[in-house]
Amino acid sequence: MTGSGRRLTQQDIAKMAGVSQTTVSLVLNKRGDAEVRIAPETRERVLRVIKETGYVADPAARRLADGRNRILGVFTYEAVFPTESADFYHPFLAGIEECAEEIGCDLLLFTSARAISGARRQIFNEESRVRLADGCLLLGRTVDRDDLARLLAEGIPFVSVGRRDDAGGPVPYVGADYPSAVRALVGRAVALGHRRLAYVGAGTGGESRADRLRGFHEGVAAGGADGRHLPPEAPLEDLVAAGVTAVFVEEYADCVALARAAGERGMEIPRDLSILTLGAFTRPVQADTDFTGFRIPRREMGHRAVQLLAEVLGRGGSPQELLPCELIAGSTLAPAPGM
Repeated sequence: MTGSGRRLTQQDIAKMAGVSQTTVSLVLNKRGDAEVRIAPETRERVLRVIKETGYVADPAARRLADGRNRILGVFTYEAVFPTESADFYHPFLAGIEECAEEIGCDLLLFTSARAISGARRQIFNEESRVRLADGCLLLGRTVDRDDLARLLAEGIPFVSVGRRDDAGGPVPYVGADYPSAVRALVGRAVALGHRRLAYVGAGTGGESRADRLRGFHEGVAAGGADGRHLPPEAPLEDLVAAGVTAVFVEEYADCVALARAAGERGMEIPRDLSILTLGAFTRPVQADTDFTGFRIPRREMGHRAVQLLAEVLGRGGSPQELLPCELIAGSTLAPAPGM
């Protein structure tokens, strides 16, 4: 700021350094190639004045100068700060922040898109500021398909954290390879003699759920086993009556509830019933059990999403990647009863 409280401009910096405003602009935008030669002592003098004054370039001016303001937007379809979801989303955000710092970008969290009348958040509304950023990262278990279609139609650079189906065109994303992880778990259960398996969960309402269920059915088919799909509210009695010996549970909290119900019934986990979890908890739950399952590469997904967004900004395209999940041996998968 100047003595009068006015924001410093490039013209002020140029006057203090004894150079032209054009030279200040070139230094700020790190131009110094064969086409634009700036003497090292001149560059150092400008940088010294910038440091001494604490001058910060106006974002709009920087955008006009190099076409980028080096700000990446983050739009979340669910609140990420409440206690019940903080632990689930934190690794994604940590990965995003880590990579943004590595490539020299700032992050802008869009919070003005309020949900109205119980509806989900949407990027585009009368207060939308998505174009303030060079590009946007989308975070949420499910996303608004109208948002995706409009982002694609208007050519707004973005990457989804999580696999997404096409929305009038291929959606750029980095997701977790749930089908492969679930198939691998089913294969382990079949190898231990389990022939009657059950998937407990919605299996719909988002690509991640659909991918888990698809992996289950593929694994069951490959192993020649009997698999059935039950809703999350299915009572333990239904599983017992069907002769199920291994249960694959979509939601971690439902996994804990099922194990508790089995204990109350006098069943021992995993001797009488093997229980496998298909991801991290998304709602608060207390559990001391080391469930067999897999780890979602959440931090890695956030980090890679920023890298892919940088690629989209640099050369366009719609990159799509799935990252492997790490299987967790746990203690809740055992040979089928009688084996």
